[in-house]
Amino acid sequence: MLKKITLFLLIGLSTTLSAQFIYGDPLPDAPALSARGEHAVGVRTITITNPDQPNVAAGAKEGTFTSYDRDLKVEIWYPADADLNATIEYPEVMGQSPDTTRPIIPFTFLGRATRDAKPKKGTSPYPLVIISHGYTGSRYLMTYLTENLASKGYVVAAIEHKESTFTDAGPFPATLYFRPIDIVFTLDQIDARSKAGSDSFLSGLADASNTAIVGYSMGGYGVLNVGGAGYNPQFAAFFAAQNGGNTAISRHIMGDPAYKGGTDDRIKAVVALAPWGKTFQVWNDEGLANLKKPTFFIAGSQDDISGYENGIKAIYEGAVNTERYLLTYEGARHNVAPNPAPPEALAPGLHIDEFLRYADSVWDTRRMNNVNQHFITAFLGLKLMGKTEYSKYLNLPEVAAEKGWEGFKPRTAVGLTLEK
Repeated sequence: MLKKITLFLLIGLSTTLSAQFIYGDPLPDAPALSARGEHAVGVRTITITNPDQPNVAAGAKEGTFTSYDRDLKVEIWYPADADLNATIEYPEVMGQSPDTTRPIIPFTFLGRATRDAKPKKGTSPYPLVIISHGYTGSRYLMTYLTENLASKGYVVAAIEHKESTFTDAGPFPATLYFRPIDIVFTLDQIDARSKAGSDSFLSGLADASNTAIVGYSMGGYGVLNVGGAGYNPQFAAFFAAQNGGNTAISRHIMGDPAYKGGTDDRIKAVVALAPWGKTFQVWNDEGLANLKKPTFFIAGSQDDISGYENGIKAIYEGAVNTERYLLTYEGARHNVAPNPAPPEALAPGLHIDEFLRYADSVWDTRRMNNVNQHFITAFLGLKLMGKTEYSKYLNLPEVAAEKGWEGFKPRTAVGLTLEK
């Protein structure tokens, strides 16, 4: 009888602890820099509008796009005068519109932030981090990272890319065309709103001249292009064939006079998680060699969306003119970046992709979240904050030796490689 009571107590305790876990919280085996920083976190939503853009999603007629004003929601996390332990409910959905086999199902999940909190102004503005989600995704896809970085003294802006979200999955050419544009436009808008005298809450809060751009999957495709990896000229021909001969995407192509990637001095670092494109020859050697911003790549060795050996690792190896790192989760597939799957995704009868959108079949997503927090903190701390003491977390043997890796608890630096 005592054994049964003890078992019920343990089950109850396990359930309680699971219910209290909030996305981004450290697990017992979390590496050192995954811990949240000293700041409470505020969060606000803004909408920015890029006027008179080609309506790629509507398709080209006789090679010509009509124009539209492109509205983007941007979620911004920042250091705040607020309760360190305050929790927040974020709205999200399962499903994929317009796929009728995957209807839109709203749900909420918890984070640690305060909506519309008063910004905490520092002695100087905070570095800026811009986040670009995958196709499809949302601005809330990586809150474990956005909150974590804000708590460490960054302003973090996550774009919700129009025609590329769960509820608004437009034709793929729109995502191909707009990813780099949305990233730069968001940077420009936050730069303007951060100036002294602006009536925005960002005035004096963010330092857009000290920016990192972070992208997952199609976001990785976008941030690499903005960072200097111009696309293959053959890619322009592919885009034109899909759009009645329209060559608008040439502005992202290596060698085209309109392409300005890599020339924005405000951008100091790039993080590309499972970047898509190399297996489809989006880049050639010349384009990858033009990436000169320090770049941190994160990948799963079994990525079946972006590819690994001929995909992400090939991008890493081709970027010969920049300081770069490649963190690999051995055995993981594509989902190395998102929040964990919500409990709602475990409901019987749902399409399996509601679960597989987030989860990995080998790795605990919460574990990957903690490892990502650790290494991205080290990389951005070094590149944007000048924390040279963080070098020890990056200058590691490719595979952890018997003593493990700096910042990892004994016996926990397993299943990972770090090339540099």
